[in-house]
Amino acid sequence: MFLNKNISNLLYTETISDEGKVAKEYESIFSFFGEMGIDRYRKINEYVSKSLINQGASYIVYGKDNTKNKSVLPFDLIPRLILAHEWERLEKGLIQRNTALNLFLKDVYGQQQILKDKILPVDLILGNPEFNKQMMNIKPSGDVYCHICGTDIIKCGPDEFYVLEDNLRNPSGVSYVLSNRNALKKVAGELFRKSNVRSVKNYIDELLKMLRSVAPQNQDNPTMAIHTPGPYNSAYFEHALLARSMGVMLVEGCDLFVDNNFVYVKTINGPQRLDVIYRRIDDSFLDPTVFDKNSLMGVPGIIGAYRAGNVTIINAPGCGIADDKGIYAYVPKIIKYYLKEDVILNNVKTYLCAKDEDWNYVKDNLHKLVIKPVNMSGGYGISIGNALTEDQLTDLRKQVAKDRKNYIAQPIMHLSAHTTYIEEQQNFEQRHIDLRTYTLLGKGGAFVLPGGLSRVALKKGNLVVNSSQGGGSKDTWVLKN
Repeated sequence: MFLNKNISNLLYTETISDEGKVAKEYESIFSFFGEMGIDRYRKINEYVSKSLINQGASYIVYGKDNTKNKSVLPFDLIPRLILAHEWERLEKGLIQRNTALNLFLKDVYGQQQILKDKILPVDLILGNPEFNKQMMNIKPSGDVYCHICGTDIIKCGPDEFYVLEDNLRNPSGVSYVLSNRNALKKVAGELFRKSNVRSVKNYIDELLKMLRSVAPQNQDNPTMAIHTPGPYNSAYFEHALLARSMGVMLVEGCDLFVDNNFVYVKTINGPQRLDVIYRRIDDSFLDPTVFDKNSLMGVPGIIGAYRAGNVTIINAPGCGIADDKGIYAYVPKIIKYYLKEDVILNNVKTYLCAKDEDWNYVKDNLHKLVIKPVNMSGGYGISIGNALTEDQLTDLRKQVAKDRKNYIAQPIMHLSAHTTYIEEQQNFEQRHIDLRTYTLLGKGGAFVLPGGLSRVALKKGNLVVNSSQGGGSKDTWVLKN
C-alpha cells in the first residue's frame, strides 16, 4: 500500500528504489506500518492528531480579511530517514554556512570590509530595508549575532542536497520537532529503538547552554526569559513549550521595563533584572523609542540597554539582512570570503531581477522559474511559472518589471517525494518534502539539532511545504550508522 508513486516517474522518491521496490533503509518501517493495515493505521493517525491537539500543538493562520484560524500542523506517521553519512555532510555544511553568516553580520555592522573589497554591491546592504542602522558598532556578547538559525534544505536525488533558504530572524518550528518525536515514540517505540535513531531531546539542554554562554559579562547565573507577542501569535505554542522546558520565564512587553540601562521583569516579589532575552517579536516592535513608536509589544529603552551591554537579545536585531533573499545569492561568496573554504552545501541557482543580465533571462523564461519577493516568508507571494497561464505570466512579468530589486528567480527545483498518508484518499501517496534544520551558535561553538522538521506538501504536486500553505510534517530520523 506504500508504493504508489503517482507524482511522476521522473522525480526522486526517497522511500522507493530505482527498481520500484521499497528502499532498503525503509523496509523495516514499511513492514511495521504495513502489518497494521489501513484501518488501524488511520485510527492511530487520528489518535496522534488528537494527542497533539490536547498538547496545544497549534498555530494561527491569518486570512486576507484578518480572520484568525487556529490549526494543528498535520502530522504523518511515516518518518523521514537521513543516513549517517548524509547527516555528517549536512551538519558540517550548516555549521560552515551559519558561521560565515555570523561573520558577515559582524562585518556589515562594523568595519564593512566586504563592501570595501567589493564582494557585494553596496546598495544591496546599505539600501536594504533589513539593514538595521541602530546595530552599527554594537558588539553583542561573544560576537554572536545569529544565535538560532533555521536553514531550509531540499533533496533532489541521492546525496543531492541544496540550501533553499536561510532564516536568521525568528526561525520557528522546533517545537514540532520535539512534539512529533514524542508522539511517534508512543505509537512506534519498538520500531524507534530498533532503528538506531539519534535523539533530539538534548536540544533543550543545548539551547539553555547557548543562552547562558552569551549572557553579559560577569553573569555566571543569568536570568533569562522568552519574550512573546502573546497568546494570539501564530507560534505561541512554541514560545510556551520552550519556556516551560527550559524553566525560564515567558514574558510580554508589558511585563518588562528599563531603568538606568538595565532591563527588569515585574514579579510578585518586585523587579528582577533580566540578562538574556530570547525575543520572538520582529525588530520593528522591539523598542518604540527607536523603531515603531506605536509598538505595544516592545520595551521602551531596551535597545539602549542592549547597546550598553547590559542585556543580550537573541537573535540580535538586524539579522534580517543576512537572510534576505537577495543576499542568499551571494552566500557562497560570503563563505569563501570569510572562511577561505569551498562551499559544502550548494545554493539553488538564483537570478537577481535587479541585474539587467539576470532580468533579460528571467523575463523570457518565467514559465521555467519560481519568482519570489525578497521581503516575504512563509511561502507567501511565490509564483511557480509552470503553474500559470499565459495571461498570468504576462501579469507577473509586468509586476516584477515595476519593482525588479524586490524579486529573485530560481529554477523550478523538483523536491524529493516521500510516502505520506493522505486522509482525503485514505491511502498513501507520494508528496514533496523539505527539511528545516536548526543550528545554535554560542560562545562555546555550534550545535546542530540532529534532523529537524521535515515539512511535507499535502496537496498533490504542490512544491510549497509551509504550514501556512497547507503543509504538514514528519518526524525526521537521523540514523547513527
